[in-house]
Parts: sequence; C-alpha cells; structure tokens
Amino acid sequence: MNARETVNAQGSADPSAGTLTERLVRLIRAKPVSRPDLDAAALFTLDAIANILAGRNSAPGQVLLDWWNARTASNMAPDPERLAFLMGGLCHILETDDLHRESVVHPGCVVVPAAWALAANRGASGQALLESVLHGFEATTRVGMAVGPAHYRIWHNTATCGPYGSAMAGAALLGLTDTEAVHALGNAGSQSAGLWQFLETGAMTKHLHAGHAAEAGLKAAELAAFGFTGPPRILEGEKGFFRAACPDADPDAVLRAPEQPWQLVRTSIKPWPSCRHTHPAIDAAEELRTRLGAPAESAIREIEVGTYQAALDVCDRPVATSDYEAKFSLQHATAAAMLYPLVDFAAFGDEARARCAALALRVRIAAEEPYRSAYPKSWGARVRVTLNDGTVLEATRTNAKGDPEAALSHDEMVAKARMLLAHGKVREPDRIIDGVLGLAADGTLPDLSLV
Repeated sequence: MNARETVNAQGSADPSAGTLTERLVRLIRAKPVSRPDLDAAALFTLDAIANILAGRNSAPGQVLLDWWNARTASNMAPDPERLAFLMGGLCHILETDDLHRESVVHPGCVVVPAAWALAANRGASGQALLESVLHGFEATTRVGMAVGPAHYRIWHNTATCGPYGSAMAGAALLGLTDTEAVHALGNAGSQSAGLWQFLETGAMTKHLHAGHAAEAGLKAAELAAFGFTGPPRILEGEKGFFRAACPDADPDAVLRAPEQPWQLVRTSIKPWPSCRHTHPAIDAAEELRTRLGAPAESAIREIEVGTYQAALDVCDRPVATSDYEAKFSLQHATAAAMLYPLVDFAAFGDEARARCAALALRVRIAAEEPYRSAYPKSWGARVRVTLNDGTVLEATRTNAKGDPEAALSHDEMVAKARMLLAHGKVREPDRIIDGVLGLAADGTLPDLSLV
C-alpha cells in the first residue's frame, strides 16, 4: 500500500503509521515551501556550486578531472549518477562547504550535486531543483541527527547519511510516489559507508565519500522509478542502519519537531577553508588578534583553547605537514588566526605552516564545559592568550560565525562565492551567481562547464 493511502478511522492520514522511512517521506512532503525558503535554497546551492568549481583548482580535484576525462567521450552526455559523483567529490575538497551542526553532516556536497546533475539531465525548472534540494537536506540531516555521537567517532556522517539526502532529492525530481521514495531511501541507506581512517595519512578519501553518497542515492532513486524495491525498515530494522553502525542511536530524532523550519535554513555556512570544528576557535582568535593589535609570534607565551570533545577527536594535530592536515588542526588554525589578518586558502599553505609551526606547538587544547555538553546543538570554543609580559586576554564563542545564530548576510554569501569562483578561475562569475540565484524565480540552470 502506498504510504499516502495509510489512513486512520476518520479517513485522514495517520502520521504515526508505517516505518521510520515511510513517515520521514510523508513528513518532508507535507512541509510547505515559501519564496524565502526557495531564496535560501538558492544561496546554499550557490555555495555548493562555487565549491565545486573551486575544487577543480586542487590536487585531488585534478585527479578527479583526469579520471573523468579518461572515461568520458567528448561527444557523450554524461549520465547523472557519474556527474553527481564528480560534482560531489569536487565540492568537498576545499573544506568550505556547508555543515549542519546537529547531524554533523555536510548536506550541500551530496544533495546539490545529485539534484543538479539530475535536473540538468531532465531539463527541470529552477523551482523544482530548489524544492528537491530542500527535500534532500531534510532527509540527510534528520537521519544524521539520529545516528548518535558514537557513530561519528568511526563513521563519516556525510558519507553514511548523505545517500538518504541524494535519494530524497532524486525522488522529488523524478516525481516518485511515496512508496517508490521509500524504496529509494531503503536502497540508498543500504549503500551507506565511509570511515575516518583516512585522517591518519591525509588521504583523499573524504572527497570520495561525498561523491559516492551523491551517486548512490541518485542511482537508488532512478532504480525505484523502474520498480526496483528497497527495505522499508532500513533505519530501525534488526539488520538495518542504526543496529549496524549506531550504538547510541536516537531513532525518534528522525521525526522530531516536524514543525521546525526546513533543516536547510538551520545549516551553517563556512567562512573559512578548514574543518568546521576549527571555526569557533578561529572566530575567537581573530577577535583577540584585533584586540592585541596583531601580536608577534615571539610575544605570545601560550594559547589555550577549550572546546567540545568531537573537535579534539578530529582536529587534535599539533604538527601539520600538509595543507589538508592544517585544515584539520585546531593548533594550526588558531595560530594562523592570531598571526594572519585573513584566514584564507593561503593560511594553510607551505609558507603559513612554516610561520605558524612554533606557535602551534604552544596551543593547548582541551574539552571543557559548557562547550562539551552543548555540542552538537552548539559548536563553541574559548580561546585564552597569555603574552610574555603577563597580559591575558580571552574570547568565547557559543556559536561560530556562519551558524544560523550568527548567519552570513546575503552579501557575505555572494562575496564568499566570488572568492571561491576566483579560486576556481571561473571567467564569468556573474553569470554563475546570477543564474543560480535566479533559480528561485524559476530560472533555468546555468551551464557550469566543469571540464
């Protein structure tokens, strides 16, 4: 029976009937979409597209493009799944894509590539694309909010929860019935994968995670359109996702607070090109640098950073030997924010790492209250700087810049996109920016010319 046909004795839809996946599909499809929602979705889509185009200008990006060019004939239209893989991988390279705090998922690098690739292939309208993005963000973050903290210690939430989002976006664009959408999410969830082991060597695996999640969910949605079935209890089943990979799962979180705004508008945007766990400390350290008048490295005796445990689990790296390791180093990121007027791509390069190395070794990090208990609802930090003359200054952040509580303005979002497009050597940035933002008025998708 189609989930839409599940009714109670009074003849109305029963929101408590069915599996978690069936109820999640109904919850998402019942949420109203307003023009402000579409405008927000357009800004988040722009952020993802700018990250994709900028990601080409990187060593992993060049590898992905070489792979693509070696396997794609110039006169062939690429299939949406493979294009979604390429776009997802490129989007997640520079560590400047969005992040949903409560789920610890980067939804944009999975959902937008899948939605864009399919919409471009099928000639979908701008509004249809943006609505699918809203649906995809909602699915991946709601599953992510349920996996529990223990999952994140081993599994990369973007990789494991992402396929649900790309499948839900695909279901919207393909016009799948509720039953077909459940099949799509079931098969998407059965492809969940992605381990943190790559952090040990700084391997390129994290980009593969985003690409696979985008491709897997989209493929599951397309198969569902042909009648390919999937497990409706993929989340809560005895051999399902939560039982297999989530020791402290909170299944109720999947459906909790359905009246909330779309999860997309509760998602954070990164202002700095590093792991989001470093951002509260960067934000606080930038304040201290200004208050101290740009102190010399030799004048600083010690820096203390207090934050939450997950930040230490992922970003405790006193010595960073590559750009990528520096992006996952609280010590380097804090030192760079104290020594550089702008924490940009260059702040994680060879010259910056050499300049910051000594100070990074004097950065002490620890998990402490109130940040430990507030996580993951709030990602905060305290930074205390002690100078050689005994001066001590402290700055705290309950939330980092770019969080919904300290959101970037429309102009700041556009400025960030321009920065990324310049990094990607895009010749016509205004065409991309205006084209993507125009989708909210049902414009057509601009050509990206990825290769």
